[in-house]
Order: sequence, then structure tokens, then C-alpha cells
Amino acid sequence: MKLALAQRPLEPRGMVEAGLCIGCGACVAGGNGRMAFDRYGQLQPQDAARPKDFEKLCPFSPFAADEDTIAGKRFAAASRRDSRVGHFEAAYVGHVAEGTYRAQGSSGGMVTWVAGELLARGLVDGVAHVAATGPQPDGGFFGYRISRSLEELQAGAKSRYHPIELSGVIDAIRAEPGRYAVVGIPCFIKAVHLLRAADEVLADRIVFTLGLFCGHMKSLRMVESFAWQMGVPLDAVAGLDYRLKIPDRPANWYRAHLMLEDGGTVARDWWHLADGDWGAGFFQNPACNFCDDVTAETADIAFGDAWVEPYASDGNGTNVVIARSPVLNEIVHDGLAQGRLALKPVDAEFVAATQAAGLRHRREGLAYRLTWSRGGIRPIKRVAPDRHGHTLRRKLIYRMRAGIAFWSHRVFWLARLTGQPRLYIAWARAALRLYQALTYSRGRLGRFIDGLGLAGRDG
Repeated sequence: MKLALAQRPLEPRGMVEAGLCIGCGACVAGGNGRMAFDRYGQLQPQDAARPKDFEKLCPFSPFAADEDTIAGKRFAAASRRDSRVGHFEAAYVGHVAEGTYRAQGSSGGMVTWVAGELLARGLVDGVAHVAATGPQPDGGFFGYRISRSLEELQAGAKSRYHPIELSGVIDAIRAEPGRYAVVGIPCFIKAVHLLRAADEVLADRIVFTLGLFCGHMKSLRMVESFAWQMGVPLDAVAGLDYRLKIPDRPANWYRAHLMLEDGGTVARDWWHLADGDWGAGFFQNPACNFCDDVTAETADIAFGDAWVEPYASDGNGTNVVIARSPVLNEIVHDGLAQGRLALKPVDAEFVAATQAAGLRHRREGLAYRLTWSRGGIRPIKRVAPDRHGHTLRRKLIYRMRAGIAFWSHRVFWLARLTGQPRLYIAWARAALRLYQALTYSRGRLGRFIDGLGLAGRDG
């Protein structure tokens, strides 16, 4: 397979056709093309000239350095390593105790606090992060920008389950000398390191990376689906909050909140939305089926939600933090000693428990998905293909998730084309009922499936 790929060099379009393009924009940085939304609301390279050594720049390329290689070089002296969470100096659970960081963030406020400390200590001149842009001509609501003050950083707080890309901010870093930090999801941080390895200017200027734990990326159509189900046209939406924080409710009770052009708002809990079960995979980017990094293993510090009790029930929000860089661990330690942070040390087992579902899907589930018949480029991952080490129920769940991810894009496109939102919503409700019956059933259906699984496993 590697020989065949060497005979026909990888192209940006080829990665798209293979379902391995995450839309990060690394391949079009430097004027090699542009990123645009396709009919399914996924960002893809357009008019892209093949960059030099493209196969080493794309984070999903089978020839790019993997997360173990990147992290092994960057954190060679790290005191600890765990196969699930990567290299690290220390890990913590808690939140920011000072100011309004926690209240303004989706979780415990740690991402903005650490980024702000880098600016305050003069360790960076700017932080590249995602912030609200308002409605854009292409339909987007968020994008990368460079903030140079705490006030600008705080205006960009909150989680964004929204397709964005890096090319513009990478070009801005190339154009203006300085030291920068980049905030991003695991595959974007990996892309940054691959770009740094190929470009001395970026290697010199991007001095810190702040990673965000990730379940998967959604398409632009998720916002439109929210608007449909809340009874407002998309062009009436001025902005959105994917996770409206309500302190007296559990943190994992997500509530989507749309801000309207007329000053009004509409909101609905995710579990009242036809596609509101995150794990079901509605509008998932296809490349996410072939990712094995949940905790941003190549980032200097990484942040997630503490999805274990008692933290998951605390509506104020709680972070789990993995400090891989000694410098960033010292910053966190100083904040803790000064009473500015309310954190306690935890081990890798605790961190893994907070992300148990994501790790199972990206390791056990990925091993199974790698055995599926598919044409084109085959990804090479740190997980070995395995079709035997799973119960029948787990295999059906992974098949169902992949089916929902695939068909949600296409059914929504058809509903959009025909002006029939009910077509998609009815399909989504039916798909969700089947998925939840398969995933959560402990009754007759669950016992029947589990019984079949005991009889044998497919090969």
C-alpha cells in the first residue's frame, strides 16, 4: 500500500475523496488555495496546489509523523507517560478561582486563564484561538483570530462545535514577527506541529500549543438543524452558544442557545433535539472515524471537561488539565499556590475515566473500523485493526454511529434542497430511537443482542 501511494503522490483532493480531510486548512496556508464549505457544510480545500511534502503536512496522511513521534520529541523529558493520555508532567482537576473565567467559559475557565498568563508573563505576543465572528457570507459563525490582550481572549471563551480552519491565522503568524500560542483540537495541534517541522519561521514563532480534548467535529449544518428545530430561519440567527451555562443544572445537560438578529433569543436542551445525542454522530466529519487522539497528546497543555461525578453534576463547570510542558506546569503550579486556581492533582487513570466513552470509541471502535472494506487511501494509526475483540452489540453500535454520520449529511442536504426540514427531522428522530435502543437498552432487545454476541463473533 505504501508503494502504491509513493507511485501516486497524495493530493489534497485525494484526502477529501478518501474521507480523511478534517478541513484544518494546513494544505492551503501560504497561498496554496482556499478553504470553502461543500454541500454538506464541511470545509474542504478548493483550487489547492499540492504543497511541497504534502504527505508530511496533512494530519491524517499515512506518511505524516504520528502523535507518538511528535510528542516523544517534544516531551522526551516528561516524567510520566500513559498510552491513553500521552506524555505529561502533571494532571489536575478543578477550575479557575479568580475573576469571571469560570463563569464565562463552557467549563472551568482554564483555557482562557492559561492563555492569559502566557500574555501577562510576556511569553507570547499573541494567542491564536477561535472566536465568534457573527454570520459570515459562507454561513459560518466562528473563525480563528489572534488576540493580544486578556479582554480579547475572554471575548473568545466557550466551546465551539463548528467547522473552522487554520490557513488565515497561520499566514498571519508568518507575516508578523513575534511569539505565538495556538489553541486547537488534537488534529489541528498536530497539523501545527507538522507545519512547524516544515517551516523554520513557524517553528520559531509558534512557541506554545494549547490543546482541547475532542469527541469529533461537526459540520456547519448542525447550526441550521438547531434553527429548524427551534422554529427560526437561519438568516435570523446572529450568533449561538452551543453550551449555555446554567449553574444550577448539571454541566452535562447541554442547552443550545441562538441569538437572533432582532435581539431575541431561542434555546432548547440538546436532549429535546432530534440530533442532540452527541455520541450518535450526527453531522460528524468523516475523518473523525480515523482519529486516535482524544486528549491532544501533542499539545504543551491540554484541557477537557471532567465527565465524572461529582464534577459532571456541577453546572459551574470543571476542567481536567494535562500539563506536558514544564513551563506550563509551573504556571499552573504558581496559580494553585497563589490561590488563583482551585485544582487538585490527579493521575492518568482519573483523566482516562473522564474521557472513557471517547477513548473507547477512538481505540476499541477505531480498531474495528480499520477492518472495514473501503477504497482509496488507508489510514495508518497507532491502533491495530481488530475485528474479533468486540461484542456483537459494540460492533452494531459502531456501525450505527458510522451510518448516522454518513446519512445525516445526505438526508439533511436533501431536506435543504427540497425545502422540507421535516424530512430530515423525522429521519433523525427515527435514527436516534434505534441508536438509543441499541446503545442503552437493558431490556428484551439488549438481552437478545447480548445473547447473540455470546454465540459467536463475526470474522
